[in-house]
Amino acid sequence: MSPRPNPAAAARAAVAAAAVAASKGVALPQAIRHQVGADDAKPDGRKRRWESHKEARRSELVDGTLAAVRTLGADAGMDEIAQEIGVSKTVLYRYFTDKSDLTTAAMMRFIETVLVPRLGSAINEDVGEFELTRMVISVYVQTVADEPQIYSFVMSGGSGSEVVADSQKLIAQMLTFVMINRLVEQGSQTGGVETWAYSLVGAIQLAVHWWMVEHRLGKEQLIDYLTMMVWSSIAGITAAGGSAEYFNSLDHPLPKAPGAPE
Repeated sequence: MSPRPNPAAAARAAVAAAAVAASKGVALPQAIRHQVGADDAKPDGRKRRWESHKEARRSELVDGTLAAVRTLGADAGMDEIAQEIGVSKTVLYRYFTDKSDLTTAAMMRFIETVLVPRLGSAINEDVGEFELTRMVISVYVQTVADEPQIYSFVMSGGSGSEVVADSQKLIAQMLTFVMINRLVEQGSQTGGVETWAYSLVGAIQLAVHWWMVEHRLGKEQLIDYLTMMVWSSIAGITAAGGSAEYFNSLDHPLPKAPGAPE
């Protein structure tokens, strides 16, 4: 029987994978799978060199696309992007089937090289649970807010729905490792960790998307409200020792708000 993975080691492996993936040009799902021992297929040398060249060229064009969108705006078309990069549109179509394919590649590139490494760095900070919670939320909100043109470009038309789902899975996996580590240290049960991680990630991403479209709150207000929601969830889980059975055995009167009439 193989030994049970150590939660702390798993957390460090996931964070390390996220932090170094961009520099190694490895997609994040592959990086995390590699950390937990998945076997990588090894193509022959010629095919590997060609694939490496093709991926390198695609990466250059995607980086150029991101730079072009920052300059031209989220509504930039293929002709404008190609002109800004300094290539013909034919070159773009040699490596990408259409604008949707290019947009999807740009989304994944941004997630891999900007968003997930920043989240990985924040998660790896040696701070208390509340500080860590607020820091991770702040990093996510700030990263999206810093790149409004990129965000609008990659989210337009729903072309990257699979990549959005993959990014949610990646971030939820990272959060799962961290939550397991922290809960085990406190002697809490961990059976609900994946449910909690996916719920929190989905809620935060949807709220931030709403905020980017509507802009009804200031950035710090958004961070405050998200932190309030997430921390209340974490505190409730911890108070029940991670046990749904214990949680269900309790009475759940709604606390009175400060200043509420008697």
